[in-house]
Amino acid sequence: MSVPIGEAELRQQLLVRDEEFKRLAAEHQSYDEQLEQLTRRHHLTDEERIQEITLKKKKLMLKDQMYSMVQKYRKEMKAGS
Repeated sequence: MSVPIGEAELRQQLLVRDEEFKRLAAEHQSYDEQLEQLTRRHHLTDEERIQEITLKKKKLMLKDQMYSMVQKYRKEMKAGS
């Protein structure tokens, strides 16, 4: 009987094995860093607020895509056992 693999471990496996997942994770990290820079500012211009909202939406979209890939990988692993 196999032990269920956790979400973090599946993500690590995908980072090593799947170039698309690796690309999405890198893009997600890039957006996260850009948001971090914006949050350090005391005052945001209107343009920066729009940029912040856009980055948050893009980041969430990538997170959803990566979650879907993890779920698909999990199903493939169960089917292969």
